[in-house]
Amino acid sequence: MAGASLLTLLDDIATILDDVAAMSKVAARKTAGVLGDDLALNAQQVSGVASERELPVVFAVAMGSLRNKVILVPLAMLISAFIPWAITPLLMCGGLFLCYEGFEKVYHSMTHKQTHLVDDDTVVAKAQADIDDLGAYEKQKIKGAIRTDFVLSAEIIAISLGVAAHMDLMAQFLTLSVIAIVMTFGVYGLVAGIVKIDDLGLYLARRKPSGVGHKLGLTLVSAAPYLMKTLTFVGTIAMFMVGGGILTHGIHLVFEWIEHAQAVVTQINVVGGFLGLLTPSILNALFGVVAGGVVLLAIKGVSKIMPAKS
Repeated sequence: MAGASLLTLLDDIATILDDVAAMSKVAARKTAGVLGDDLALNAQQVSGVASERELPVVFAVAMGSLRNKVILVPLAMLISAFIPWAITPLLMCGGLFLCYEGFEKVYHSMTHKQTHLVDDDTVVAKAQADIDDLGAYEKQKIKGAIRTDFVLSAEIIAISLGVAAHMDLMAQFLTLSVIAIVMTFGVYGLVAGIVKIDDLGLYLARRKPSGVGHKLGLTLVSAAPYLMKTLTFVGTIAMFMVGGGILTHGIHLVFEWIEHAQAVVTQINVVGGFLGLLTPSILNALFGVVAGGVVLLAIKGVSKIMPAKS
């Protein structure tokens, strides 16, 4: 009997772990939009730090990110246990924030083109000149990155909680924990690689004056800034797609309209299947752009009214 009970327990554990693995994969796909932006933002956060201090700073921010998730995961579990009805509104708020953040980024880049003419190295040099203690400067960078990470981590946990909402509390906790750990080490491992890619390029270029290694090194050095721009661009698009997708899934009428549009497009000869796969993502992204624009207009409108009242 004891042996049978043990086998039953092991079978239950295996089933739970299998469910957790499946839900973790789904949650990871859902949070892809935050991941791209997370990579770009955190790589930018460590800019201006001395080359030999970049990896220690990334490690410090990663530890801060883990502390953020130690706070956020239990908080998410409390919400799931006592006020589960709040999961969908929180998801909608997270999706709306993603859309707003993406639209605000696009709006800022279009309306502040002149500020981009200022070299980033000049801004960093000025900031460092204003701070005598480089240790204090480094701490400021770490604190700022951890604050940014808290917002992004909250979005990741909220989206993951929505994916695992149908599971029992233990499975939810394991799913959120897996996502928290994988996302933290995945994101900051990639950030470490991104911030050191130019150093790797310099090392390869200087190692041999000619040959494949030299050319590869020069390519890495020249590609580093373009990589950052690409991450920012892809991350912004993904924010609209993921944020818009969260919103459309929460608005039944819009979700049905998108499904109908997908069904119509799929019937087109030859390219119907391919267009059918793209249609939901495109429409979700467009909805996200509109939602982000509406939120930005509302915020600007409120900001104009508030001073008038005072």
